[in-house]
Amino acid sequence: MSLLKTDQELTRNSYYVATAPRTQRYAALQDDVSADVAVVGGGLAGLSAALELRARGYSVVLLEARELGWGASGRNGGQVIAGLASDISVIEEQLGTAAARRVWDMTVEAVNLVHERRARHAIDCEWQSGYLTLAVNARKAKALRAWQEEMYLRYDFQSRWIESQDMPRWIVSPRFHSGVYDDFNGHLHPLKYTLGLAAAAAQAGVRIHEDSAVTALQAQAAGALTTLRTEARVVGRDGVVQGSVRARYVLLAGNVYQQGIARALEARIMPVGTYIIASEPMDPALAGSLIPSGAAVCDTNFVLDYFRPMQDHRMLYGGRVSYSTATPMNLAESMRRRMLLSFPQLKDVKAEYAWGGFVDISMNRAPDFGRLSERTGDQGHANIYYLQGFSGHGLALTGLAGKLVAEAIAGQAERFDIFSRIQHRAFPGGRWLRTPALVLGMAYYRIKDLL
Repeated sequence: MSLLKTDQELTRNSYYVATAPRTQRYAALQDDVSADVAVVGGGLAGLSAALELRARGYSVVLLEARELGWGASGRNGGQVIAGLASDISVIEEQLGTAAARRVWDMTVEAVNLVHERRARHAIDCEWQSGYLTLAVNARKAKALRAWQEEMYLRYDFQSRWIESQDMPRWIVSPRFHSGVYDDFNGHLHPLKYTLGLAAAAAQAGVRIHEDSAVTALQAQAAGALTTLRTEARVVGRDGVVQGSVRARYVLLAGNVYQQGIARALEARIMPVGTYIIASEPMDPALAGSLIPSGAAVCDTNFVLDYFRPMQDHRMLYGGRVSYSTATPMNLAESMRRRMLLSFPQLKDVKAEYAWGGFVDISMNRAPDFGRLSERTGDQGHANIYYLQGFSGHGLALTGLAGKLVAEAIAGQAERFDIFSRIQHRAFPGGRWLRTPALVLGMAYYRIKDLL
């Protein structure tokens, strides 16, 4: 089953889609145009880059194969967090402590950038401060406490340790042993935020085309223009409508949805399905008692759960993963049972919405940014940039990534190149065997989570 067909199933019952009506649509590309920069992908990374590039005076065309925010940008858990999906030690081991500190500081900048853009563009996306990182047992609590102390001593990240006996003040759940709270991170409505950035980009002069799938990327000699060819189905027109963009620079920001455009990148990421439910509205007193601070929550398991209270007195609960493109059976009920492990007091609360989507994980869970020439050895690809491998930790980082690409295109590539130096390996097993290999590996980590 293709990602597109599965996505159509997974977005059918999305809380975000139901509560963020699309008031603006963008016509499909139906002719041949040119621009300084062509951006492929209408999620947070692509929109961020487009905004930053327009601010620097570049003409920009953004191409989205479906509709803006279709992928992970519009379906995620809504958690805005500093850091990476990988442990910062991955960066330290590869790049050294000084570069790792710069990477960490940039992820802090990424969270601040969300606030800056919310304010500048008047985006109402239901921001709530506060974040809880929780351990499910004493062994994991020891590791979490060590992480908290290290992050304070080495990275100046301040947070509050929560002892077991104090946990009921922070979360009313039998599942969690102890944890860490910080008021820097938080959560928001990701689709409202994405659509707000899109409106800002369009107002700034970015030419946005939805329903415009890129079918081919034709790079010429170094320094020459690159041509992107598109296909679209347009209401009132028979067959497929074709278009093209000729650009000095290209940004590939479609992650798992740009299969076939740049084969050299595909083996470096794996599409992994993750799933979320939103409960029906609860009595406000019950809803407010579950997580009194209103914080977002994530546990420290490798295969983790993440959840947060909503402003309309629902619980949004995410977790479980899938390594095939098939939607899990009985998705809503299976996720509701998962929610009850954390909150048995919700046994009479129904799941009103259930949805999911694919995140693009890398082997080491670190982000994978670079230039296509670095993967192919062809200098004709030197002006083609890519952003991928956010590994489920991209709501804030995608925004910074777009800014770093814009800096690099404008001739200030130092910060982008710190990320491009992070080394990545292809998933083992090739195109057909890498999924079974990953399933076996994840089974090992699931067993470790139980210990």
